[in-house]
Amino acid sequence: MKIENSVVLITGANRGIGLAFAQALLARGARKVYAAARNPESVTLPGVKALQLDVTKPEEIAAAVKDASDVTLVINNAGIAQPGGFLAEDSEAVARRIFETNVFGVLNVSKAFAPVLKANGGGALLNVLSVATWVNGGELAAYSASKSAAWSLTNALRNELAAQKTQVLGLHMAYVDTDLTRGFDVQKSSAEEIVQRALDGLEAGEDEVLADALTQQIRQGLGAPRPVYLPQTN
Repeated sequence: MKIENSVVLITGANRGIGLAFAQALLARGARKVYAAARNPESVTLPGVKALQLDVTKPEEIAAAVKDASDVTLVINNAGIAQPGGFLAEDSEAVARRIFETNVFGVLNVSKAFAPVLKANGGGALLNVLSVATWVNGGELAAYSASKSAAWSLTNALRNELAAQKTQVLGLHMAYVDTDLTRGFDVQKSSAEEIVQRALDGLEAGEDEVLADALTQQIRQGLGAPRPVYLPQTN
């Protein structure tokens, strides 16, 4: 789809990748950008319309649909993470909390806005995923599992929304320099780099964007004789 003159809703748009999306979309000529956040007062970027939206609250999703009925692009960016493995004492509670945002939030926002996108000509849905979709070492066990589920959800939505001509794009990336990765001593891409590649892919009509070299390497390694998601031996 074309970004110029589009109307966009971004979840989790007050910081990090969501904020970078809002800035880039305005620069590329989007007609209107709804910057959604749990606390709309945290949205300070000039030129956007702040919108209250906690993706775990059905009533706030319904209100967003009414307030943003002109949307042509929905970016499911809101996400949370917490370190820890599945053998931790609180792992079930942690997993349920993360899945509420990272999976069911994406599902419910997508379901709610699918008719809006159809009414406005099809448009597009962009889901922010992760390299953790394919590799789970246990450090961020529930987060990785949620991104695997969100990838499968994205693939299903792509097929289900094809009839109404809605483009569905999955964005995968490794570490990005945001609050979510603060404290991780690893090489990180800038949010701006990731967003530019995502929007280039969207305008090119792509289904999936592998936004950095590590993500491309991991994806290729899924088909290796010993797939990259298995423990590697020397």
